[in-house]
Amino acid sequence: MASSSLNLTSFRPSLSSFRCSSAARHGVSLTAYNPSRRLALFHLGSAIPQAQPFGIKAPTMLRADGNSIEAGTVANMTQESTAVSQENVLEWTKKDKRRMLHVVYRVGDLDKTIKFYTECLGMKLLRKRDIPEERYTNAFLGFGPEDSHFVIELTYNYGVDRYDIGTGFGHFGVAVEDVAKTVDLIKAKGGKVTREPGPVKGGSTVIAFVEDPDGYKFELLERGPTPEPLCQIMLRVGDLDRSINFYEKAFGMQLLCKRDNPEYQYTIAMMGYGPEDKNAVLELTYNYGVTEYDKGNGYAQVAISTDDVYKTAEAIKLCGGKVTREPGPLPGINTKITACLDPDGWKTVFVDNIDFLKELE
Repeated sequence: MASSSLNLTSFRPSLSSFRCSSAARHGVSLTAYNPSRRLALFHLGSAIPQAQPFGIKAPTMLRADGNSIEAGTVANMTQESTAVSQENVLEWTKKDKRRMLHVVYRVGDLDKTIKFYTECLGMKLLRKRDIPEERYTNAFLGFGPEDSHFVIELTYNYGVDRYDIGTGFGHFGVAVEDVAKTVDLIKAKGGKVTREPGPVKGGSTVIAFVEDPDGYKFELLERGPTPEPLCQIMLRVGDLDRSINFYEKAFGMQLLCKRDNPEYQYTIAMMGYGPEDKNAVLELTYNYGVTEYDKGNGYAQVAISTDDVYKTAEAIKLCGGKVTREPGPLPGINTKITACLDPDGWKTVFVDNIDFLKELE
């Protein structure tokens, strides 16, 4: 894919360092699966048409109990029932047990990237798996076990040594206790520093920016000890209010904070399942007047856990999202998933909670 000529450095400086108040693994499309199980909406019971030999204008329906009701009444009841069902589904997303599991993207040299993440960023190699029949290898890295931490899933596709990151993906955020010290280490290891340590413009939090061997940017944020050092993903969107509405309703996320910076002509929204100092979050960025971005072919998707992929898919459809893989088990491992695209085309995969833990075992 041709690289975009859009200069990423012209986009906003990061605001993720401002503390807001708390309020298919490798990208190959999977064969569509049509599950027999579906989310059951409210229903009225069995109803069959009753003959109208006397030309009565209002047709009636004969219920299973033998009592007749007018078809217009049935239609009204059905409409009301469907509305209640939709409301229940969207309320369920807020109560569902969800967290961000991992982010998936593609790299050209897996060993080189693993070395950078472990030696420069302090991550651990959690597991590695090779799938020779499909010609790819995965490596999972993070700051803690997958069953309790947000982690990175790197994908190396045999023979592909370069990807186009595009202009839509922004950066990953990593919280460290000493940004300057981390930057010195990265420089000593031959890493690329694109923004030297220093206070963020308009604030006091110390940040820096570095790039991994494939050009993916990492923002280093100086924070105290945190249970989730891999703390954010920044993605650019074309309509921030539209995205906030979608992530709140379809994904059940909370709007943790929203901040406008007219001086630099951008607005950000932090979305997640808990306070950003303890959970990984999405940092959605809207640059004034920019409605579309080149997504490239490097960044793939985020995976989120759920108690029910079927209800999740229904909620996504109700909110106007595009389900790209109907809910159901993956061939071979039986882990139930569903996949979708947000209004800007960013992909998310939802994974069944119980099946995910079984897969780790």
